[in-house]
Amino acid sequence: MDFLQTPTRNLFFTGKGGVGKTSMACASAIRLADQGRRVLLVSTDPASNLDEVLGTTLRSEPTAVDAVPNLWAMNIDPEQAAQDYRDRMVAPYRGVLPDAAVQSMEEQFSGSCTLEIAAFDEFAKLLGDAQATKEFDHIVFDTAPTGHTLRLLTLPSAWSGFMETNTSGTSCLGPLAGLQAQQKLYKKTVEALGDAARTTLILVTRPEPSALAEADRTSGELRVLGVTNQHLAINGVFRALDASDPVATAMQSRCDQAIAVMPISLQKLDRTSVPLAARGLVGVDALRQLGVDVAAEEAPGSIDGSQIASPDAPAPVNDSAQPVAMDSLVDELAAQGHGVIMTMGKGGVGKTTVAAGVAVALAERGFPVHLSTTDPAAHVAATMAADNIDGLSVSRIDPAKEIQAYREEVMRTAGADLDEQGRALLEEDLRSPCTEEIAVFRAFARTVAEGQDRFVVVDTAPTGHTILLLDSALAYHREVTRQSSQMPESVENLLPRLRDPNFTRVLIVTLPESTPVHEAAQLQDDLRRAKIEPFAWVVNQSLGPLQITDPILVGRQAHEQKFVHEVLNEHARQAAIIAWQTTPPTGAEGLREMFLVSTTSG
Repeated sequence: MDFLQTPTRNLFFTGKGGVGKTSMACASAIRLADQGRRVLLVSTDPASNLDEVLGTTLRSEPTAVDAVPNLWAMNIDPEQAAQDYRDRMVAPYRGVLPDAAVQSMEEQFSGSCTLEIAAFDEFAKLLGDAQATKEFDHIVFDTAPTGHTLRLLTLPSAWSGFMETNTSGTSCLGPLAGLQAQQKLYKKTVEALGDAARTTLILVTRPEPSALAEADRTSGELRVLGVTNQHLAINGVFRALDASDPVATAMQSRCDQAIAVMPISLQKLDRTSVPLAARGLVGVDALRQLGVDVAAEEAPGSIDGSQIASPDAPAPVNDSAQPVAMDSLVDELAAQGHGVIMTMGKGGVGKTTVAAGVAVALAERGFPVHLSTTDPAAHVAATMAADNIDGLSVSRIDPAKEIQAYREEVMRTAGADLDEQGRALLEEDLRSPCTEEIAVFRAFARTVAEGQDRFVVVDTAPTGHTILLLDSALAYHREVTRQSSQMPESVENLLPRLRDPNFTRVLIVTLPESTPVHEAAQLQDDLRRAKIEPFAWVVNQSLGPLQITDPILVGRQAHEQKFVHEVLNEHARQAAIIAWQTTPPTGAEGLREMFLVSTTSG
């Protein structure tokens, strides 16, 4: 790994969920410790699996990793930090404001931005205070602050006192209200992040178009904020070892193509390529192998069969929990005759493709279907429109247009009476992840009512937090207005429709890997808090149903089983499995093929 040749004191690993941040951070920390340097490895991931990966029970303070001299590690729980902050912020209003208003405040502080600020608060204690970590030579973080967090904390207006008196802003504004006491420490932390002599930010990605696009966006945001010492780590680069395996050759081709057309700004960064592992990277020995078994893209022959670790033993399968075929799942969805079907899950798991496949299958069963997609390249919409499937209409929600319209409305209303500093903070807040979530949600809400006489399939559905935020806001509105005004019928009916299992069916889409499965389980918990019970899970891009001979893929296939087993036996009331496709599924024919190669056995 080139960034370890002359490593800076601080190493930050960032990237979307499931790309391998934790594995890369652990392997780097172990390699530095093996060189005799004292290293602290820190995770602020709410679903951290550092304990499992390192084989050590960790706490919220540095704990020695027995298998690696010179290495200490710790887990910081930002969710607990966020909960402590919520308790401090809401406590003064209990018994003063109506219960509905207090509930609305609590949910307001439950968004992703509250968690971001809480996580940054923990970062700051380690990064901005040199005395706190003076006994270590290197600090390795396996989750980095987002560009949104850094922008908020560098805005002078964030510390103006504006938030002290604002209790009616959006969910992203609240976290700054109680953090002015930390201003000096935060400034030092932001300065340290931007100092190339002290800090390197490693952008971890997969050789996939969506992951590379996300890395490019993150790189640009951080570069604007002065975090310019960046290194690109492409994890999971595949080289086929068995040229007679068509799945392996197709996978290498797709990987090569994604890297060849990656964004220009990423091509300019120093780069490390990490080969796709044949097994899970659990345990110090496996992580040491990742640290040294790195193949440059120019040297495809650098991996050979002798370097492949033995695959994990398959997990036992509970005969009472078997997957269902996608055709059977669609038959069950079709039985209602109309309603809303939502595909939900983290980015990159295939929500759009699964939604499109369901829409085609329902239309070919004779139902009128409207597919609402946010596919940024509009590939699904374009190819399906060209196929002209009877009964199927496709529309595309443009997140950029929805966000812009929402920002203009908020600035015109909530920002009308603010001073210059207040407007600056509000404008920055409207660049947050929560803003996009709410803006796209409004577009989604416009399509739900159509489900009364047809099927509406939506590939970008509101998260559990968004639904709860809407619920608490409506409860507060009802408390304040009483009988003085009437809410529109569409708004009144929205939540009951989403919560009605005979009207709305939620499909949780995931991949057969640790992080996507565990994040999907968290999503399901949020939905249940919002009184929505998912209809089924879909495990996408699985090697399980395929006949493969390439030794790396055989190892991956075995490793998948424990996560499929976990979905079937611990999370899903029912689940379908979709095989990895040698050709990306586009157009009606490609979507039909995708559903055909599914499995009904574990």
